Amino acid sequence: MRIVLIGLMLPVLLAAASTARAEGEGRFRMERTESGLVRLDTVTGEVSLCRETNGQIACRMAADERAAFEKELDLLTKRVEALEKGGNMPSNALKPRLPTDEEIDRTMGIMERMMQRFMDIVKNLEGGEEDAAPGTELEPQKT
Repeated sequence: MRIVLIGLMLPVLLAAASTARAEGEGRFRMERTESGLVRLDTVTGEVSLCRETNGQIACRMAADERAAFEKELDLLTKRVEALEKGGNMPSNALKPRLPTDEEIDRTMGIMERMMQRFMDIVKNLEGGEEDAAPGTELEPQKT
């Protein structure tokens, strides 16, 4: 029974130890090569080629990642060009539509009624008068 338990626990313990070691080392792992350094991102698995120049380390994407990057860049360039070609529509199509005279008259009528009601409220407040709603009586204010 103990041998079976140890056999089951050993892979779990080894996995936990490797995870703890990877976390302790940090996200990136650098290795020296003949032409410079190779940087491995232990989280994503991306590989970058690095060179040391004047005390500075500059990293570039590996060839396979560079090809994917350039492919995506080409796709985006084509999309921008297509959008620019589609933007050559007549200038009058881009102008907003102005409201008609009927729409302006209706809007002005609504604004006039709102202003009139507002002015009535101001006059009532200045005069100290309060209009009661039809069918209700004013209750005395208690302070």
